[in-house]
Amino acid sequence: MEDYLQGCRVALQESRPIHVVLGNEACDLDSMVSALALAFYLAKTTEAEEVFVPVLNIKRSELPLRGDNVFFLQKTHIPESLLIFRDEIDLHALQQAGQLTLILVDHHVLPKSDAALEEAVAEVLDHRPIDQKHCPPCHVSVELVGSCATLVAERILQGAPEILDWQTAALLHGTIILDCVNMDPKIGKATLKDNQYVENLEALFPNLPKRNDIFDSLQKAKFDVSGLTTEQMLRKDQKTVSRQGTKVAISAIYMDLEAFLQRSGLIADLHAFCQAHSYDALVAMTIFFNTCNEPVRQLAVFCPHTALRVTVCGVLERSHSPSLKLTPAPSIHPNLQAYLQGNTQVSRKKLLPLLQEALSAYFDSTNIPSGQPETEGVSREQVDKELDRAGNSLIPGLSQDEEEPPLPPTPMNSLVDECPLDQGLPKLSAEVIFEKCSQISLSESTTASRSKK
Repeated sequence: MEDYLQGCRVALQESRPIHVVLGNEACDLDSMVSALALAFYLAKTTEAEEVFVPVLNIKRSELPLRGDNVFFLQKTHIPESLLIFRDEIDLHALQQAGQLTLILVDHHVLPKSDAALEEAVAEVLDHRPIDQKHCPPCHVSVELVGSCATLVAERILQGAPEILDWQTAALLHGTIILDCVNMDPKIGKATLKDNQYVENLEALFPNLPKRNDIFDSLQKAKFDVSGLTTEQMLRKDQKTVSRQGTKVAISAIYMDLEAFLQRSGLIADLHAFCQAHSYDALVAMTIFFNTCNEPVRQLAVFCPHTALRVTVCGVLERSHSPSLKLTPAPSIHPNLQAYLQGNTQVSRKKLLPLLQEALSAYFDSTNIPSGQPETEGVSREQVDKELDRAGNSLIPGLSQDEEEPPLPPTPMNSLVDECPLDQGLPKLSAEVIFEKCSQISLSESTTASRSKK
């Protein structure tokens, strides 16, 4: 794999047609590994002297935000310097020159900003339900397995198992195990095919890491934010809601709120983050396990605009569907309100409609035309009246940052926000795994308690 990636960098210096294997914009571990392994396979099995290059669909500067990706590259001895990122190759220029062929892996819908590239798409390999309205008119291979890496492993082992080296096998093996939550049948993410190809890889390479070891290491790396700046922590796992030009960001932070609030220069960093991205308010939802292995969620609402902050806090405090069971916590600044969240089952996805409701109540109470900043002159009583009138009706219209290209459909292996028991089979991510584990822990505690009785 390492020699192959070195050759890819050399090939980019030449003016010739290339086949780009492109992962999704989330660039989670599954997307990265699937792109690397599929491009490697195609390069090794194509007779003609065609060039196949894997491209990570993020800027190079964003890789540190994906701790499990960084850890696994180091674990498998693949230098980051050999990787090719989206900001290092001009796909649109290649397309205009007639030198681009695209193969999409771990997604099948291009964002609007890449719509011009659709005619270059020659193949799709994905593991999520197909979107018929936006799927490119090409050969599409889709199978609902736990990890797209499983489909890549299948293609390699069925097509040319002799080209598989330890590095590539280790990448595929660890990714499938992470995506399928260590193949745990209680979670229900792993399909028969996922299990089959993990076993096949282990049979071919008996010295692959033990399942528990690699899963625990990757999970720890995914949650580790110790080396990140405040700005990186906020961007790592973030969504946005907006209305009439007013934008509220909500970020998942994987650490204790008290420790987060004690970060040096935090308030200045929060101000700078909001200004840089034109956010009017920022909600940080912290998530971690305490010493008793019980889940803990906390909230911090940062907003320099008094009326907007009061409105957002009021909606969250008053919400009954769902009830967050908030308890105010000590704050470090008048523009920041902190809370302990008693109901740990309320995830960020369930918080998003409440924030949209808060924006609706805010505009109803202030009657501020779009585009004009709010500063002062709105009483808490006015806000309370609007909150009472708004009740708990959920307002549609959630949006991504209007100034940035919309993200693709969320990969099945990297969902961030939903409780896996809400709607059938879970779409797993760091936060969803957190929720599922907490539910299992609670269930086991209840069973043990009943047994004692």
